[in-house]
Amino acid sequence: MAEQKQRYSNAFTATLSGIIDLFRKQKNTVSLGDDDRLDGKNVLITGASSGLGFEAAVQLAKRGAHVWMACRSGVPGKAEEVKKLSGNMEVDILQVDLSDLDSILSLVLQLKAASVKFDVLVDNAGVVPNKSRKTKQGLEEMFVVNYLSKYLLARLLLDQDLFNITDGQIPRIIIVASESHRNPKTFDWDGFGKYKDYPMGKTVELYGYYKLLLTTFANELSRRMNPRDQVRYSVFVLCPGPMNTNIAREAPLVFQPLLKLVFRIFFRSTKVAVQPVIYFAASPEVQGKSIDYLFLMQRKDMDAKATEMENGQKLWQLSESLLNAHGIVFTK
Repeated sequence: MAEQKQRYSNAFTATLSGIIDLFRKQKNTVSLGDDDRLDGKNVLITGASSGLGFEAAVQLAKRGAHVWMACRSGVPGKAEEVKKLSGNMEVDILQVDLSDLDSILSLVLQLKAASVKFDVLVDNAGVVPNKSRKTKQGLEEMFVVNYLSKYLLARLLLDQDLFNITDGQIPRIIIVASESHRNPKTFDWDGFGKYKDYPMGKTVELYGYYKLLLTTFANELSRRMNPRDQVRYSVFVLCPGPMNTNIAREAPLVFQPLLKLVFRIFFRSTKVAVQPVIYFAASPEVQGKSIDYLFLMQRKDMDAKATEMENGQKLWQLSESLLNAHGIVFTK
């Protein structure tokens, strides 16, 4: 266990662990069918202008979904790219800054005005900054983008009845997390939501911590949405594994050529890494499941800290209280 905890403690060991995972003999425990379709389904994807989110938009559009892209940049051009690559004209794009709570509220109000009901939410967006930064509301950017925005978006979509639950439909909420959620030893409840300065050397460690919060939230969300074992919403969590994206774009310039080389040679393309997202969105094999976790295309148990009910309840309460303090009150 101690060895596991050290795998994601810094940028070097995290990168090395990712390479080892990809070269280790992997046996898929799930498979994605070419005929698993999403015709007539509405799918909302955050962080859809690049990387995994963009590839998810293309692949889900190819499977017939009406894709709604929520992006900070690339509006409207990225939607036109998805239409061209997928051959599906049912693609919409809306601007959102997931580091800004007001922007998330605005996004949900726009979706409400569009009278759309979502069958699938892909909560994907993430950031790895080179140091701490304050958001518009005075919170820490990586905390907000990688965790709090996802809690807020899911709660608001539920609050505004923007999931399709007609005729017994079971919406799917897909959360892109990471195996690095196993790295933190414990929760820092006393420091929850409090802004702290940190240098570049702490970024990877905090990234794993926020993925632990995210995975813990997913378990609590499933418990609250599916009382008494009655499945009304499916909550799916995944780690796509190391992939060749621009997530390390804020690394020091001196290291960027090496990182790009390593990513290109050793890490998977987004076309491959996106498979668990597409599986959870489209596969009939997970219909009616309350919660599931995939690492690559393998089922695994999540870390015990993330599945413990007491931790989930504490995180839910702290998250709601923090948002209440910023003027956001939920009705449900």
